[in-house]
Amino acid sequence: MKVEQISIFIENKSGRLAEVAAVLGEAGVNIRALSLADTSDFGILRLIVNDRNLAMETLKNKGFTVSKTEVVAVEVPDQPGGLSSILQVLDNESINVEYMYAFVERCGDNAVIIFRFDETEKAIAVLGAKGFNMLQGERLYGM
Repeated sequence: MKVEQISIFIENKSGRLAEVAAVLGEAGVNIRALSLADTSDFGILRLIVNDRNLAMETLKNKGFTVSKTEVVAVEVPDQPGGLSSILQVLDNESINVEYMYAFVERCGDNAVIIFRFDETEKAIAVLGAKGFNMLQGERLYGM
């Protein structure tokens, strides 16, 4: 139920984000979802891509610092209160969401949200028991 995300450490200066996008595009890597968190000096670009290994190798060869992180992709009802429903389940079990971001496509009547939890295995078990659907990596990478 876990999905591999790549994280790229980039300087917060003009052109660095464009450079990452160009490097990945030239390598034929398709970005499926992304999140960017920044400070005044640097940023962490988190990506779900169709080919994690190629993306990491290509970026490392261009001098970027890259790592893999396991996250969870969860279908959430795409309606008012949908996000609240999953967050309430997590809160009731004292599972902390370290960060989250939305995926670019919908799955039927659901949105897909990428979560990073402090207790990933517990979160997967709790969400599964409550009937939430978690996407397999291969399905997500190929959307």
